[in-house]
Amino acid sequence: MKKHAPATINNRKPILEVLKNIIANNDTGNILEVASGTGEHSIFFAPHFPQQKWIPSDQNPESIASIKAWREEYPCANLQSPLMIDVMESDWYLSLKTEKISTIICINMIHIAPWEACLGLMEGAGDLLPLNGILYLYGAYKLNNQHTAPSNEEFDYYLRNQNPAWGVRNLEDVEKVANKYQLELEQKIAMPANNFSLIFRKTNIN
Repeated sequence: MKKHAPATINNRKPILEVLKNIIANNDTGNILEVASGTGEHSIFFAPHFPQQKWIPSDQNPESIASIKAWREEYPCANLQSPLMIDVMESDWYLSLKTEKISTIICINMIHIAPWEACLGLMEGAGDLLPLNGILYLYGAYKLNNQHTAPSNEEFDYYLRNQNPAWGVRNLEDVEKVANKYQLELEQKIAMPANNFSLIFRKTNIN
């Protein structure tokens, strides 16, 4: 049942270093991972944040099965059983209000999903996160409608051939949607393989 995503091995350590810097040791809120995919990130990250529940999720039944299989092989006290979540469903976040989520992590989803997934993620994050809560995104983005590397342009072309609704998004468009839900881009960090870490924080902005 376990699935393997080769990119996970390459990006998990750089991502972890960013997460360690943005998630406070005394944070009593929990961590929701949206679009956990194979589950390999979940089992790697969760042990580094033992004071918080790590809640993996995905909308694909095969991914849910893979997450469960990895969790069984690498048990961790704070790693929860995966939830079936599709951020394109309206009000997907309402059942999570009791989980006291202070951080939402979404890795490599925005470009491998319809734009409506980004809209739904932002709406849910804006509702779930408390003041100063964090939304962390990782992936490839265009800046000012320009690709940051030829490889990203090729990747974008490949994605759109797979599904016309997919594609590398313009960061400014993502930020505009985030602002609508009181999420302000606090940091943009260049990562390996022409990716970015984006740290949004819940604020009182209108």
